[in-house]
Amino acid sequence: MVVTATRNERKLGNVAVPVSIISQKNIQQAGSLRLKDILQEQPGLFLTSGFGVGVQMQGLNPDYTLILVDGEPLTGRTSGVLDLNRVTTGNIKKIEIVKGPSSSLYGSEALAGVINIITDKSYDKKLNLSARYGTYNSLDANITAAGRIGKAGFSAFLNQYNTDGYSIRPYSVERSKLPVNRTTPHLNINYPFSNKTSLNLSLRYNYEHIKNELAVSNNGQVTYSYGREINKDLNITPTLTHIFSSKFKTQLRLYANRFEGSQKLSTSVGQGYDDYFLQRFYRAENQTDYSLSKRLSFVGGIGYIKEFVNSTRYDSKDSRKENEVSYGFIQAEWQALKNLTFIGGFRYDDNKLYASAFSPKIAGKLTVNNRLSFQASYGRGFKAPDFRQLYLNFTNTSAGSYSVFGALEAQRIIQLMDNAGLIRQFEADYSRLQALKPEYSNGFNAGFTFFPTRKLQWQVNVFRNDIKDLIEARLVATRQDNTQIFSYVNIQRAFTQGIETNIRYVITNSFILNAGYQYLQTADKDELNRLKEGNYYYTRDENNFSVLLKKKDYLGLPNRSPHMATCKLSYEPASQKWFANIRAAYRSKWVVFDKDGNGIYNKQDEFAEGFVQLGSSIGSSLPYGFRIQAGADNILNHVDVNNLPNAPGRTYFITIGYSFINNKSTKNKN
Repeated sequence: MVVTATRNERKLGNVAVPVSIISQKNIQQAGSLRLKDILQEQPGLFLTSGFGVGVQMQGLNPDYTLILVDGEPLTGRTSGVLDLNRVTTGNIKKIEIVKGPSSSLYGSEALAGVINIITDKSYDKKLNLSARYGTYNSLDANITAAGRIGKAGFSAFLNQYNTDGYSIRPYSVERSKLPVNRTTPHLNINYPFSNKTSLNLSLRYNYEHIKNELAVSNNGQVTYSYGREINKDLNITPTLTHIFSSKFKTQLRLYANRFEGSQKLSTSVGQGYDDYFLQRFYRAENQTDYSLSKRLSFVGGIGYIKEFVNSTRYDSKDSRKENEVSYGFIQAEWQALKNLTFIGGFRYDDNKLYASAFSPKIAGKLTVNNRLSFQASYGRGFKAPDFRQLYLNFTNTSAGSYSVFGALEAQRIIQLMDNAGLIRQFEADYSRLQALKPEYSNGFNAGFTFFPTRKLQWQVNVFRNDIKDLIEARLVATRQDNTQIFSYVNIQRAFTQGIETNIRYVITNSFILNAGYQYLQTADKDELNRLKEGNYYYTRDENNFSVLLKKKDYLGLPNRSPHMATCKLSYEPASQKWFANIRAAYRSKWVVFDKDGNGIYNKQDEFAEGFVQLGSSIGSSLPYGFRIQAGADNILNHVDVNNLPNAPGRTYFITIGYSFINNKSTKNKN
């Protein structure tokens, strides 16, 4: 069953939009610790590195993928990217991934899609312990307990993660991965007042302490960097559910989130910074599900959001930015024929800072027979500029320094620098600096699912996203000391398009093969038109000979790979006492920097090299409630210090688990 695609429970085979599920079993057998480790092995998803780890979907930046935990948004985008390292996998029941615009149900951050992390809320009596130890002195320990006290059910989870960190950049002050101490408790309580009315309360907290102590040698000169970073994330979600009948249900959800991050950094050469970020997010929402008949059902709701941000990156710690949004949505699901289903709906957002937005969506699924089905969908998305894109005023003064200014700050600050003689050159994108416009997208997805044989499943999805006023960070100027200055600009018209395919093949009763591939194309439409006009040149060689760029030379938007693929071979015998797997993920090279400075990304620019990552694990369920697992990640030891700073080299791990309740049950049986 899936809930994310339609906001109510539906069988996966009946959903008319591209959806994939990562089960608890798959998560556990991979041996992954954090959410990022799971997502990087999914077809069509690529994890970006920078300020944390974010996920790129269908060629769109992490800003456009909504990350949910139990249906509620994960906050704390200090630099536009949600750090997926914050999410542990220890109590995840499943992960639902919806690709394509989902703004009709979820609002402005869901242009690319939605990732919903659904935690385990089982109230069956249990007490489980597990601990994983791996490379870099990494220790990850989990305690899970559940049961009932009278009518009330509870589920409690505690994760403790520690690591010494690692360095993949030995000749720079710029950090890779520092020592981390992270604690994550999660409590879920359910109390049924009656057979029809129940109250659920979820409390989730994440505390993270990152220690910065580095000694970096560069040409015999040692620079010391020291400091700390502390992040606190508190979430409270009470939910009241009332079932009027089998056809009529309503739910009131309140969500309060407080994310606080602080960072202090000093170096022996006097450089450093003191950074503070506080985000408070409040939402009240009512959702009602109603089935008019067996063939026609509705889901609708209204909601209100209030958001506050204080940050030293936005003027000062005491300078508060705020916004509020009122919204309503409705969606209808109609089974026109036994084998034909349509979904249609829309959402209306009234944004205080920007104009209102209307986000419709329509989808359909045709089931030809039990072997073949087709599906197609169209959705319109909306995304207002966030606080960071408007007000950011940030300069990194460590090695490889740079500045990033929000659109409302950039022109003023750069003009002051120019008047002081600090600007060496303005880049082509400087002319685009202006007040940012909201982004709009039209997304199309179409594909099929085919079972050629009982053991083989083949899925194909073709997608295209046309974006108007896409917001991108671009280089706009360079200081006299070569410090690069970035800001946010609207690309008038852009698109991402491609094809995804997945294959699942049951080789034998014990061996299963899963493979996926994505081909991606992206482009700024205005740049394509300028290429046709013949106005762009690049320097081809050391002799400074310039050659006219042609359309075929254009590589599209930066930081996108045209080819990505995944493959997983699993061993799962019928006895289920043992399992083993080997996993591979491939990404082709991608352009990262406009090296020739002509504003067009082409083959003469700077690239990140393509790579293959291999992972493997083996595990067993032992007598008396014990479990053991061992494995390795990044077996080929691929390291890219410039473009993948959050990706370590080869790592090994071993995990031991023990179930007290199962142990007692086993003893009783014996």
